[in-house]
Amino acid sequence: MSTSQQPVTFKNSYILCISFISALGGYLFGFDFAVISGALPFLRVEFALNAWWEGFLTGSLALGCIVGCLMAGNLSDRYGRKPGLMLAALIFALSSLGMAFSSGLSIFVMMRFAAGVGVGMASMLSPMYIAEVSPASIRGRNVAINQLTIVIGILITNLVNYTLSDNGPEAWRWMFGLGAVPSLLFLLGVVWLPESPRWLIKEGRLEKAKAVLNKIGSSAYAQNIYNDIELSLRGGEKQSYRAVLAKGVRPAVIVGITLAVFQQLCGINVVFNYTSTIFESVGASLDRQLFETVAIGIVNLVFTLVAMWQVDKLGRRPLMLIGSLGLSVVYIILAFLLQSHAAAGIVSVFVLLAIAMYATSLAPVTWVLISEIFPNKIRGVASSIAIVSLWGAYFILVFTFPILAEKLGTYGPFYLYAGICLLGFLFVKSKVRETKGRTLEELEQDLVRH
Repeated sequence: MSTSQQPVTFKNSYILCISFISALGGYLFGFDFAVISGALPFLRVEFALNAWWEGFLTGSLALGCIVGCLMAGNLSDRYGRKPGLMLAALIFALSSLGMAFSSGLSIFVMMRFAAGVGVGMASMLSPMYIAEVSPASIRGRNVAINQLTIVIGILITNLVNYTLSDNGPEAWRWMFGLGAVPSLLFLLGVVWLPESPRWLIKEGRLEKAKAVLNKIGSSAYAQNIYNDIELSLRGGEKQSYRAVLAKGVRPAVIVGITLAVFQQLCGINVVFNYTSTIFESVGASLDRQLFETVAIGIVNLVFTLVAMWQVDKLGRRPLMLIGSLGLSVVYIILAFLLQSHAAAGIVSVFVLLAIAMYATSLAPVTWVLISEIFPNKIRGVASSIAIVSLWGAYFILVFTFPILAEKLGTYGPFYLYAGICLLGFLFVKSKVRETKGRTLEELEQDLVRH
């Protein structure tokens, strides 16, 4: 039987396995993202933090992430996706121990910045790698695995923080130091991963690329994907920031940057990072504040699973539209409840509803779209620009919240976030096309036609 007559099939279990290993980078993201929420009550005392320093300490992770993304774009295009993932894991392990043993605020902030470098690298490379090894029909689900590991990291970290909270004023050191464990497991897992076949073909390592594609699917599948990738790379210039500004790809770059910024400025990460501040404003005890972080982690996990189930069925665009409009409405109600000092239980219901909205839409789908919408020739550089924008927006969000809350009250910023979500809804409705079920090369051809 010739290759053209053979069935086009792929090895789902193998693809899932390598996707989960790559997505452990998301776990590191989730860990460092969540650990600050449980540690902040202790860090406020340890370092005598005012509103400015609380915001800067929290946001210093994002500044490191920006550097990590810029490094990852260049490293992944020059040396491959796999070495970049290994370096991210190593940086994260060392910085986790550095935060745990910090002797002062300056050292702690530097170590949190370094952790951000590792997180930033992983936040770009993990979803990009998964998109490049996944068949079109399951790509959305597989890239969403990265978001699943993020929320698992958040939930486990919140549970650990809650367990450690009674261990005295030094509990925060254990909270950060334990991050070295998943980092080393991630490093060991990445050693086993194959390199991205799309990167191998771009670098002219054709036989190795064919071997990887044959591991992923049947010989007919491997040949079809190989031909599509080779065609998409033919006659193009090397990746550079100038190529990202080319007229043909500019619309995709604008959409990617806007979605990345919207995912952060929608405001939900204030809920993740400042859970204790929000619930303290309505009179909740420290134990209740930390318990709420656990509840948030559970709801986040459950609704991320819903998103993974629906992203390749309902599609990317409908989920984004429902989530952005829903968040806008929930934020207005939440702001009113905080303003009127409602009971912590009622506030908790709407906080969890906001988390559910975000977890089924903006959280996973933004990463899926960023991994899909850029052409093969510029995917590394364009993804790094979009994700740098994401982390820049995250820094602005978490840095400004304590200052805005001090000036306007804890409720004030949520009216602002409601307006941003409404603008995001309008942007998605007018500018974002559906991408489900189409190969990366088909999406690239559609982009060129438009």
